[in-house]
Amino acid sequence: MKQQKSFYPKEADICQEWQLIDASGAVLGRLATKIASIVRGKVKAEYTPSVDTGDYVVVINADKIKVTGNKMQAKNYYRHSGYPGGLKTTSLEELMKKDSTQVIYKAVKGMLPHNTLGRQIMKKVKIYSGAEHPHSAQLNNKQELQENKEA
Repeated sequence: MKQQKSFYPKEADICQEWQLIDASGAVLGRLATKIASIVRGKVKAEYTPSVDTGDYVVVINADKIKVTGNKMQAKNYYRHSGYPGGLKTTSLEELMKKDSTQVIYKAVKGMLPHNTLGRQIMKKVKIYSGAEHPHSAQLNNKQELQENKEA
């Protein structure tokens, strides 16, 4: 009887690329699921749950995201100091005014595994509130590689 073997990608087999996502006009939850699946590597054929096979993601225009319904006032983020009465509440609207990148960061982080692999994967997400970002060299390098493959 022939035994099937599981595929486990080796470090040399993993090709991590850089992808640029423009968040202007995008709905927060749908954008976060797209980012999470790309960073986790679920869009690739060699996806393995216990291995980091995903790509790097650069998100620009984080301050121009949309939310549906009444979430801008109704959605709250909670944190606790550990002391009695230490619950702090921040609404989505307040967080958008303070730091719009944290809204996308928290949404994506909640969709990743809550373990060492999830923390490692989250380091590959780069979020910027404007259109300017310092990763143009990586993105341009990717375009040059594609042009060389086509030629």
